[in-house]
Amino acid sequence: MKVAIFTDTFLPQINGVTNTLSKLAEYYEANNIKYLIFAPDNDVEKNGNCNIQRFFSIKFFLYPECRIAFPNTFRLSTLLSDFKPDIIQLMTEFNMGLAGLKYGKKHGIPTVSNYTTNFCQYLNYYNLDFLNNYIWTYLRWFHNQNDLTLCPSEEIKDYLKNKGISNTDIFSRGIDSEKFNPELRSEDLRRQLGINNKLVFLYVGRVSPEKDLDILIDAYREVYNKYGDKIALVVTGEGPYLDKCKNDFPKGTIFTGFKKGKELAQIYASSDIFVFPSSTETFGNVVLEAMASGVPVIGADAGGVKNTIKHKINGLKFKARHVNELIDLMVELIEDEDLRNTLSINARNTGLRRSWNKVFNGLMDTYNDILLNKKNSDISA
Repeated sequence: MKVAIFTDTFLPQINGVTNTLSKLAEYYEANNIKYLIFAPDNDVEKNGNCNIQRFFSIKFFLYPECRIAFPNTFRLSTLLSDFKPDIIQLMTEFNMGLAGLKYGKKHGIPTVSNYTTNFCQYLNYYNLDFLNNYIWTYLRWFHNQNDLTLCPSEEIKDYLKNKGISNTDIFSRGIDSEKFNPELRSEDLRRQLGINNKLVFLYVGRVSPEKDLDILIDAYREVYNKYGDKIALVVTGEGPYLDKCKNDFPKGTIFTGFKKGKELAQIYASSDIFVFPSSTETFGNVVLEAMASGVPVIGADAGGVKNTIKHKINGLKFKARHVNELIDLMVELIEDEDLRNTLSINARNTGLRRSWNKVFNGLMDTYNDILLNKKNSDISA
């Protein structure tokens, strides 16, 4: 099988799409599946991998770390004609994804789209909600052009159905449970951060309005007023909301900046409770990272997070944007060590069951079904 992948975001950008793509590339190479990735260029590194073809791009105004690509149609067509893909995988819906869709339609190659980002929900946080109808009109057109649209959770599958996007299936996400591991807990790191002998809450993710951090600010301030220096909060990540967070979170809140690799894994494992207020996630990779690290999770009962957390089994859920419910759950985990321990064990087991290999094997089954259907349609035609 040969797979051509089109994406509007790729390494060195770090997000759910790029994380999935990097793992998928590793899987393709390990299983001798030929692939070619078409992605935006960037300001950091030159292309040194023949499997990755980059195209001129500019920064996206809402997300400066993301790019808007302007693919050269002649170069793209030449590369694809030489490669001869069996299937085209569209990880994103905009310029690169649209280029892949057009090529697939023109040459009769099956295309599979992925819904990974709740763009219209994000617009509400930036006072751009007047664009919602226009974007949904485009998204419906784009996804319904494909042989199949994949989404990361049942919640999002139902959401897309209600929005008029048909023929969907699940392409979930996995976790590297060796990389994210409770054994990486580091007392040295806790001392360096000044959180030894404290119960530590952790947030990891983009520090931006659509992550509902205003809810976490209000909740943690209330909890901190009750428990003081017995607790601490670590915020790991960067984004446009960072200055407000530094100003509004209680004194002593620790901001580590952006972390990745072993440093990030150690921060997870060295914390005691992961709190993730975002109600806009299509999946929420960070929730699975925390679980694999054996850290009890509190998350919003919304989006993809809703499907990952089983309340009082491997985590706790609160009604999205309900500050008082979040406060109550934070207090409950502070007070109930037995519950923390139970959630920690079950969270780790959840991570162990969510291997990338299992996820990608399922994806390959999906692609083989699509190719078989095409072959049968060609024969009957």
